[in-house]
Amino acid sequence: MAFHVEGLVAIIVFYLAILAVGIWAAWKTKNTSSEGDRSEAIIVGGRDIGLLVGGFTMTATWVGGGYINGTAEAVYVPGYGLAWAQAPIGYSLSLVLGGLFFAKPMRSKGYVTMLDPFQQLYGKRMGGLLFIPALMGEMFWAAAIFSALGATISVIIDINVNISVIVSALIATMYTLVGGLYSVAYTDVVQLFCIFLGLWISVPFAMSHPAVTDIGITAVHQVHQAPWLGSINSLDVYTWLDNFLLLTLGGIPWQAYFQRVLSSSSATYAQVLSILAAFGCLVMALPAILIGAIGASTAWNETAYGATDPMARKEADMILPIVLQYLCPVYISFFGLGAVSAAVMSSADSSILSASSMFARNIYQLSFRQNASDREIVWVMRITVFVFGASATAMALLASSVYGLWYLSSDLVYIIIFPQLLCVLFIKGTNTYGAIAGYLFGLVLRITGGEPYLYLQPLIYYPGWYQDENNIYVQRFPFKTLAMLTSFFTNIIVSYLAKYLFESGTLPPKLDFLDAVVARYSREHMDKATLVKSDNIVLNELAPVNPRRSLSLSSTFTNKEAFNYVDSTADLSHAEDN
Repeated sequence: MAFHVEGLVAIIVFYLAILAVGIWAAWKTKNTSSEGDRSEAIIVGGRDIGLLVGGFTMTATWVGGGYINGTAEAVYVPGYGLAWAQAPIGYSLSLVLGGLFFAKPMRSKGYVTMLDPFQQLYGKRMGGLLFIPALMGEMFWAAAIFSALGATISVIIDINVNISVIVSALIATMYTLVGGLYSVAYTDVVQLFCIFLGLWISVPFAMSHPAVTDIGITAVHQVHQAPWLGSINSLDVYTWLDNFLLLTLGGIPWQAYFQRVLSSSSATYAQVLSILAAFGCLVMALPAILIGAIGASTAWNETAYGATDPMARKEADMILPIVLQYLCPVYISFFGLGAVSAAVMSSADSSILSASSMFARNIYQLSFRQNASDREIVWVMRITVFVFGASATAMALLASSVYGLWYLSSDLVYIIIFPQLLCVLFIKGTNTYGAIAGYLFGLVLRITGGEPYLYLQPLIYYPGWYQDENNIYVQRFPFKTLAMLTSFFTNIIVSYLAKYLFESGTLPPKLDFLDAVVARYSREHMDKATLVKSDNIVLNELAPVNPRRSLSLSSTFTNKEAFNYVDSTADLSHAEDN
């Protein structure tokens, strides 16, 4: 394949445009935030993201390179088809559920990151434990999409994969480094516009290619391969449901999503943006679905691609760039390529920022350096943005099973973090003992269930298991959802058991080494707008503390609404006690 100068120029133009917008947004951040809350402005954008920008950036939570490429691949693969393209519906429902049930309690309390409520209720140790699966999910997701981008660009303009990955990662890291959420949000507007326009321009050209059969016919009739609408085998119904619940419920507890929720100007606004983003996810999936259908409707031996189809060459995951390359005019394929590369960066930048935000606030500041200055936190964020960006790039270049690692880590987000989030927001009375027990039970059940993508053999064989052609044992039983439910109920049962044992005097107070039950009374009367150390409760903190409107905003859950919320809930709880 020849090197295409035009394609390289198109990519450079797209990247320079996105970099320019990112730097402009960084300048905007610097000029709109005060010196006292610079770190919070980087994490949640000053909590003043508007409707237009908010709608775009909330949609970009999931609409990225993996979403676009993965949807097209699922529709194209024979035997799967549209019936197994679960991401559009799953992630859209995830945003709807997040908006209806999770956005309001998180935003109204003025949290800064997703891990804040965990550390507030369960203490810094539990916050550190939950940081691990959250970090793994964000990092492996960024690495997976960087890897996909390199392969995509190499298909169309025949440039070295490593160079394309490194340059893309550098640009995404650069504007995230200097601008934080403002840069991510404003570049999301440009990137989603590029995706929408670039793919929709490509669809009519690809559909009108002489080698493409009418997709209406191939949807239900076998022409070049099985119908692209697909079907669900009765034996695979439980697997389908397990994966669907993983996308829908497991798509909620991600810092990338809550970063957008917490940056909204109000709780109601966050709910509206979540619903709008759900609609945006469906709309953005349409061109990818059509491109997958076109790939399934093409006689590839009549194109320049060759006698064998992409499935036979094991290039099904690259069906979108292949359709752009071989079924569209050159100038259209380059425009579509720009759209795909923009899609990747719209996901990668938010993942890198999410990981660095959680580390700087929940690990560095709240666990080790409670008195750190705002300037210090900003520099920690900048360093970790660079470190995490470089780590994701290295994994994309070196790891052969990045996607497998991401699948496993996303499972851990669903199995461990989601039930913990349910408990911390909606189940009164859970404590650190239950949280740790639920964490461990969920982790053990997931690992022992095996992972075919990583060739990890199961230790527990659930009903319906079978052995595939690679001698890997595959589970049909919805064991991921079983692990999630086990983690959830374990948290509740162990929490209430610990509470009963300590409060009834069965266990002496000195055995409450996590200060999760005996010291609970003091924590309930502390300032709910401030994170406190679970192991540093002293007598003078037993009295009620009113929220302080101080200038040291970086160390508090600061939104003014949060103060009103705290005052009102404190009055209600006092009335209930009386």
